[in-house]
Amino acid sequence: MRIAVLCPHFEPDTAPTGEVMSAIVRELAARGHEVDVVTALPWYRHHAVEDGWTGRRVRREETAWGGITRVDPFAGRDKRSVVRRAAGFVGFSALAGLQSLRGGRVDGVLAMSPPFTMGLTGWAVHLVRRGPLVFNVQDVFPDAAIATGAIRGRAIIAVARWIERASYAASAAVTVVGEEMRVNVAAKLPARRADDVVVIPNFVDTDLIRPLDRRTELRARLGIGDEPVVMYAGNIGFSQSLEMVVGVARRLPEVTFLINGGGSGLPALVERAAGVPNVRFNGYEPRERVAEVLATGDIHLVPLRAGLASVSVPSKTYSVLAAGRPVVAAIDPGSEVPRLLDEAGAGVAVAPDDPDALHDALVELLADPARRTAMGAAGRRWVEVNASPASAATAYERLFDALSRRSPRPPNERPPR
Repeated sequence: MRIAVLCPHFEPDTAPTGEVMSAIVRELAARGHEVDVVTALPWYRHHAVEDGWTGRRVRREETAWGGITRVDPFAGRDKRSVVRRAAGFVGFSALAGLQSLRGGRVDGVLAMSPPFTMGLTGWAVHLVRRGPLVFNVQDVFPDAAIATGAIRGRAIIAVARWIERASYAASAAVTVVGEEMRVNVAAKLPARRADDVVVIPNFVDTDLIRPLDRRTELRARLGIGDEPVVMYAGNIGFSQSLEMVVGVARRLPEVTFLINGGGSGLPALVERAAGVPNVRFNGYEPRERVAEVLATGDIHLVPLRAGLASVSVPSKTYSVLAAGRPVVAAIDPGSEVPRLLDEAGAGVAVAPDDPDALHDALVELLADPARRTAMGAAGRRWVEVNASPASAATAYERLFDALSRRSPRPPNERPPR
């Protein structure tokens, strides 16, 4: 098959979604498929195009399995401005779409969200290059942005809702990473199309991320001693209850809380943590140091605000398990991450936005090193069996094959209304 891929990040960019799509493309290429990738110039770590990649809005490179076209992500320095970020999404989606139109007919189009504007971009590419559109939704927007107050106003929300539903309607299939997300998206489509929403879980590169000794170079560089480290590693945005973590840190002064990452919520979080000496911050590290970063934490946090489990499944969970570390998740009960942790025996889940519950769970695990070690080992075993890039690539391969054998007028032959 020949497949056109549109995604916001791709290696060497360090975003989790870039890791996901890069691995899928590598697996598809290894199976003999030709893949044309259109993505952004690397920009995730500093929210600006990285050194060595500036100077041109579009860069192309040929590969043994197809080609990669990288375009300007139109990233703005003010990550807290919703209007500026929306303009960047639209600019990137438009430029990526234009670059994706070249190259002739394909057997499938795979577009990744966020940004959720990529759904309509993928639809336009489908119209020109003919392959059925599969819309991969990593986070359900605008639900998360509305729930956290990131976007307000009836008109803005109405436009966002229209783009979301039009993107689903224009897609031959929508893939999501968890069951709650599947129910959410399916409810926004006609009942007859419920089967067009498919769960394909995320995964992790278990060769890149592997268990390492807790006494890492990062720990030494940051001046952290041998005390226990509770870590949050990932995007610092509106969806995570990280202000709650600062409150818990005040109650556990003998433990270092390390926030590793960046995002629009970082400045406010740093301000909130002022005067709390056991809360430390570190920016994103290069991809090759991810295993070391994760090994620095003795316990990892996966917090998500109440009500958001139906719009997002934090992919950091898989990375933590691959690193052989236990997880404490503060997330909606009965959702994807608590089920995963229970099945794997790799951590505990507590109610979201409940600092007392989070505190008590941490105290219990901090007092039991043997249990932490057992959970870490169990998590590693689970991802090795259940969360491989090969399984995801197989699922996409089968999905595109099934779509190619459908009737000649699939749902995405009609323009969105």
